[in-house]
Amino acid sequence: MGLSYNEYLTGTIIYGCKNCKTHLSNHEDIISRNFRGQHGKAYLFSTVVNTISGEPSERNMTTGRHVVRDISCRQCKKTVGWKYDRAYENSEKYKEGKFILEAELLCKVT
Repeated sequence: MGLSYNEYLTGTIIYGCKNCKTHLSNHEDIISRNFRGQHGKAYLFSTVVNTISGEPSERNMTTGRHVVRDISCRQCKKTVGWKYDRAYENSEKYKEGKFILEAELLCKVT
């Protein structure tokens, strides 16, 4: 296993880890702003970088049962959201492979 380097994003608005400012995603990658996390407002993103994924776990959420894994900042190891691996409801399948980042755990790094 070699060294891992952080990926630096370009764009008008870049979201980063509130704790260490590591780049996580671009504003253009937001799919929806209508989500809630443990800390309040959250966003659904198509792409997220510089994270490490935890083990998958099945969770009952407001929109049904899902298999998700927590994602943490690669730099400081703080949890910043989760990734949807599987949705059991057909109407929720669009979330599979997508990421939730909690607004309270983000900052704008522009």
